[in-house]
Amino acid sequence: MADLFDTAPGQADAPKGPRPLADRLRPKTLSEVIGQEQVLGPEAPLGVMLSSGSLSSLVLWGPPGVGKTTIARLLADETDLHFVQISAIFTGVPELRKVFEAAKHRRANGQGTLLFVDEIHRFNKAQQDSFLPHMEDGTILLVGATTENPSFELNAAVLSRAQVLVLERLDLADLERLAQRAEKELERGLPLDGPAREALLEMADGDGRALLNLIEQVMAWKVEGKLDTAQLTTRLMRRAAKYDKSGDEHYNLISALHKSVRGSDPDAALYWLARMLEGGEDPRYLARRITRMAVEDIGLADPNAQTHCLHAWEVYERLGSPEGELALAQAVVYLALAPKSNAAYTAYKAARAQAKKTGSEPPPKHILNAPTSLMKDQGYGDGYAYDHDAEDGFSGQNYFPEGMKRPVLYTPVERGFERELKKRLDWFSGQRAKRGKP
Repeated sequence: MADLFDTAPGQADAPKGPRPLADRLRPKTLSEVIGQEQVLGPEAPLGVMLSSGSLSSLVLWGPPGVGKTTIARLLADETDLHFVQISAIFTGVPELRKVFEAAKHRRANGQGTLLFVDEIHRFNKAQQDSFLPHMEDGTILLVGATTENPSFELNAAVLSRAQVLVLERLDLADLERLAQRAEKELERGLPLDGPAREALLEMADGDGRALLNLIEQVMAWKVEGKLDTAQLTTRLMRRAAKYDKSGDEHYNLISALHKSVRGSDPDAALYWLARMLEGGEDPRYLARRITRMAVEDIGLADPNAQTHCLHAWEVYERLGSPEGELALAQAVVYLALAPKSNAAYTAYKAARAQAKKTGSEPPPKHILNAPTSLMKDQGYGDGYAYDHDAEDGFSGQNYFPEGMKRPVLYTPVERGFERELKKRLDWFSGQRAKRGKP
């Protein structure tokens, strides 16, 4: 079968002839995987499983291009399991029986099998149930990959025997690391200026495989000097159909929707939402971007905005199209009419910048716990003021590293709920001033 890959760990033959960049840069060890620290870190689920030698069946849930297949293959290498890959799209019951029989023979000869099932949510209930006895008796260790919510798409029996691990879209820092790795492999830099390079990373939208495909296109161009954003966009509009939905460039439309919401124009926002849906855009992508708008552009001016978007996303997952899309439309209208503030977003970025500058500074000793006598002797916890015992429940103590000038990071706006937050912030600042605190 062309879609079934059956390889022992470390025994896959190297392909002959030209290889796509994404294949050439496929990590050879789990430590080379970019991103997914929440899953692969030493104290994260997979890190703990591997260190303890007790890998269990898994369901990897995440968007395309974040490493689900790669992680599964490397898990087989790490655990000396025979790796078998099938796709739920092309595999039927007869093929499944052959896979299970082969795994039984391997087990009888002392070899375990890691069965990787891509798009596992596409199997029906009976097909999913067929895995259960082989998971229970140890014939296979199942690793399923899905882009859909497992709680909606997978049987409860399968979920009860497997741990669900959530993989996240790669952030811009991850994508930049991947781009640098590609440049090293290709032995030259991307012919893009700074803004164009950032635009290319944004175009990948968290999908590492998509980014490498884009880089491969850009590196094939014969250009002198560095291209700017406009030149990059022009060339990719001709070359990358992924960013063109029914004649309209994908990222121009999402930009139009986002800016219409930010500009408090519900009619324009609904129009661009409809244009994207009519063009065949994935409503789940829109649900994610709409929620991002609530976080970035409304923030604490209306804390209910995020909740409204998450509920709309959940409604879509439960109802599907076309009814579920109405929930997304209602969320767009709500966001457009909500008070706007990016104060928390700006404060967060400023805090990250401060953290980079003072990354090794320890907390002041008076707010450190002192569970041992040695730590008490070192002054840990000495002078800590318990806020509940202080006047008005506020001590005004310093919580920044000693010697660090107190920064002002969060500046709420006079709109929506942040107006109330500003009153609270001003009161706390006034209390610090009264008590002689910086």
